[in-house]
Amino acid sequence: MMPDLGKYAFEVLSSYAASLLLLALIVGLTVWQGRRVKRRLAEVEARTEAMSGGRADG
Repeated sequence: MMPDLGKYAFEVLSSYAASLLLLALIVGLTVWQGRRVKRRLAEVEARTEAMSGGRADG
């Protein structure tokens, strides 16, 4: 069901498209940043484990 938007159809639909695009961009950047942080954390943990000789400190 598409409501009748009259002469404002282009503006309203453009706003919806821009909002969806921005939401997709935010989600994409969040996923990318999460993967990057996860990879860096794994590198730091591996380095820390190598420096401690594999023993648990806690």
